[in-house]
This record gives sequence, structure tokens and C-alpha cells, in this order.
Amino acid sequence: MDPSQPVVENYANPKTCFFHVVFKAAALAFYILSALFFDNFVIIFVVTVFLGALDFWVVKNVSGRILVGLRWWNEIDDNGESVWRFECLDQESMARMNKKDSWLFWWTLYLTAVAWTILGIFSLIRFQADYLLVVGVCLTLSIANIVGFTKCRKDAKKQIQAFATQTIASRFSSTIQSAFSVV
Repeated sequence: MDPSQPVVENYANPKTCFFHVVFKAAALAFYILSALFFDNFVIIFVVTVFLGALDFWVVKNVSGRILVGLRWWNEIDDNGESVWRFECLDQESMARMNKKDSWLFWWTLYLTAVAWTILGIFSLIRFQADYLLVVGVCLTLSIANIVGFTKCRKDAKKQIQAFATQTIASRFSSTIQSAFSVV
């Protein structure tokens, strides 16, 4: 290997990356191409929404955890309030996350929402309210993952900053204590 050549980082989790992209592409491709093969809106609706829901689940529960080390969910507490819950890997594990995996995760997350938005605009222009419903469901699922993972990433950064602050304060405190114990 030539040391003057830059090191190209490969995907650490190629199978997860593959399925992360395939489920998004399957929902979009089926929606776009279905008019060529099916004349039945119900089939188009059910299969597209199923593929969109499958993509939502895979991103939320599998690829998010593996590719970026994040996981989120929303639950209703005893008072009936919606509560967001976040999980992230520890600081060391987050630092070791593969940059290519992370890049693929975030870009496909946002580009899928953009694609559904464009398809929604086309449905509006063509006055196809039924197809707009399909797009609306899939766009909602995409945006839910964007919001969930964005909030989760912000929460993870806060946790890392709090940990760093606590570590620095602890070391400073122990340094002060050892300085006074010498006296």
C-alpha cells in the first residue's frame, strides 16, 4: 500500500447500509412504478404504506442503532403526556462510529423525505388526492424518523458535553483536594 495514497474508509456495516437504502428505495420505486403494473389504488396504497412502515421500523430500530449508535421512541406517561426517550452509545463507542455509515444514514434519511415531498407536489399538481394520501403517510413516517433521530443526536451531544464537564470538574476538584492535602 502506497503511504502517499489517502486511506479510503469502507462501510463498517455494509449489510445494514444495504437494507437501510433498499427499504427506502423499495417504497419509492413501488409508488412510482406501480401505476405501470396496477390499476388498483388499494393495492398501491397498501403495498407502498407497508414498505414505508417497514422502512420506518428498520431505520428506527435497526439501522439507526447500528449505523449512528442512536435509538429513540416516544411513549405516553401516566399523565397522558407524550415523552421522548433516547438511547445512545457511550462516548468511546460513538467516537468509533464509521463516518461513511453515518453519512449514508443521515443523507438517505433526508433525501427520502425530499423525494416524498416532490412526489406530493406532483400529486397536488395532478389533483390526485388519493395518491397524496399515500405520499402523506410515507412522508410522515420519514419525518418522524428525522425528528426522532435529530432530537436523539442533540440529546447525545448534551450527554457528552455533560460528561466532559463533569469529568473536568471532578479532576479539577481532586487536584485542588490533593493540593490542600499536601499543605
